[in-house]
Amino acid sequence: MFRKISQSEKRTPQELKQHYKIEKELATRLKRASPSVRRQSYGTVYEELLKRVPHHPQLTLGVNPKRTQNKVTRQLRLLNGFLRPDTVFLEIGAGDCRLAVEIARRVKKVYAVDVSRNLAQRSILPKNFELIISDGVSIPIPSESISLAYSYQLMEHLHPDDAVEQLRNIYAALAPGGTYICITPNRIVGPHDISKYFDEIATGFHLKEYTSTELGNLFRDAGFSKASAYVGGRRILRWIPIGPYEKILSGLSYPVRRQIIRWLPFGALWDIAMIGTKNQPTAHS
Repeated sequence: MFRKISQSEKRTPQELKQHYKIEKELATRLKRASPSVRRQSYGTVYEELLKRVPHHPQLTLGVNPKRTQNKVTRQLRLLNGFLRPDTVFLEIGAGDCRLAVEIARRVKKVYAVDVSRNLAQRSILPKNFELIISDGVSIPIPSESISLAYSYQLMEHLHPDDAVEQLRNIYAALAPGGTYICITPNRIVGPHDISKYFDEIATGFHLKEYTSTELGNLFRDAGFSKASAYVGGRRILRWIPIGPYEKILSGLSYPVRRQIIRWLPFGALWDIAMIGTKNQPTAHS
């Protein structure tokens, strides 16, 4: 194994290895699939993983209401400075939609986009809330209607080609001057999926992890007039010029890099929060 097993991990090395092999097999299937097949498979491969890995944490840890609420609270702390009563908010990869439902109390309208209907058990939803089912790439909402778009730990799960297309679709959904906040693990301090115990780069369901430089280039290619990388995506956002740190770290061997990132300020590089702004229309004389 590449890393020491964390104290919070309750599984044996043999169980971790089984999880790794199965997840890597399914991830390889996704990477090799055609775009049309792949977009029908994002949900099914996760279902297959859970069937074949009965000791997967999603099955054994269960739902912890306190942990779930803490996660929502942390994200609200990040987003509060961007929310206004007239905001039209979009969350991509909304999951159980707890965050989106909470934000609906503070803004004009909320769209929650996901690949499955995890809200089926909820009987009461805010009137200004709309759940949209997607193939994981499309953003089927009115163009130029969104003030603030947001995703958390999503982009790394997409095939790189799908991530590029999804980013363009998010850009199209944003109103001029709108903002997209994308929080994703930093490749320099990865891998962050199950392959962290076995490989130097992600080979599991993190189909691609990014550096801030790579992600910033994608944002600009998609049309964003401004794209800035922030760190501290789990607590508060701070802007620092992290590109030079990434460049230095990427030139080091994996074991040395792993040692260095445990020290401050490098530990702050764990997540990237890329904030992109859509062009405002140019005034004509």
